[in-house]
Order: sequence, then C-alpha cells, then structure tokens
Amino acid sequence: MVVGAFPIAKLLYLGVRQMSKPVANRIKAGARRSEFFKTYVCLPPAQVYHWIEMRTKMRIMGFRGASIKPLNEEAAAELGAELLGEAIIFFIGGGCMVLEYSRQAANSRRKEEELNDTIVSLQTQIAELSLSTETLDAQLREVNRLLLSLPAPSSK
Repeated sequence: MVVGAFPIAKLLYLGVRQMSKPVANRIKAGARRSEFFKTYVCLPPAQVYHWIEMRTKMRIMGFRGASIKPLNEEAAAELGAELLGEAIIFFIGGGCMVLEYSRQAANSRRKEEELNDTIVSLQTQIAELSLSTETLDAQLREVNRLLLSLPAPSSK
C-alpha cells in the first residue's frame, strides 16, 4: 500500500458502525414508547426468543414436558427492544462487511484488468518486434543473395 494513501472507505465504515449503537438505542427507546412497535414488533420476537431459550434450558436440564409461561408485557417489550437493537447493529455490521467486500472485489477486478491490459500491450509489442525481426532477416538474406550473385573480382 502506498504510504500517502488514506483508507477513507474504512474510516467511513468505522464511523457508520460507531453510529449504529446510538441509532439502535434511539430506535429501542422509540419502540418502548410506541404501542404499535411494542405490540407488533417487540413482543412477538421476544416471546418466541423466550420460548426457545426456556425450551432449550429445560431440555438441557432434563425436563421434557414442562410448559413455558410467556413473559409479562413489560419484560417482553424490554427484551424485544434489546433484540431489535442487536438486530440493527448486526445488520449494519453485515452491510459494512458486504460493502467492504464489494469494494475490495472491485479493486481486485480493476487491478486484474490493468494487468491484462499490460499483458496485451506487451504481447502486441512482441508481435511487432517479431514482424520487424522477420523483415530484417528477409532483407539480410536478400543482401547475402545479391552478394553471392556478384562476380568475383579478378586479380590482376
């Protein structure tokens, strides 16, 4: 990497990732206050998460048929808001990774195209030099033929 090059894209990705936590916290706070978010966005995933978590713990401890009570609304709203915040941070991080991968792939493609262009240019130069060499070789043979066809000088 060139000494003077500044990785601005990496700095931007880092900034986006750093901003994702406060944005997620604001969305979580809004989700806690809004009844729509609480009812339709936070509570269902929280209850499913609680059910899966408790079911797994019960199976690990050896309880097979125990029923699992749902979380109360306040605890489910809190858990749902936390899950929402973590999902937002996860998707922002994943998006940054995808963008970085596509940027690196584009750089790699660009470098490969430049290399291919250089190779094609060198091959063209080699073909031109080969043609030049063949032309000079033909001229040399013609000069040799002409020299051999001249009568030998007589000694007097």
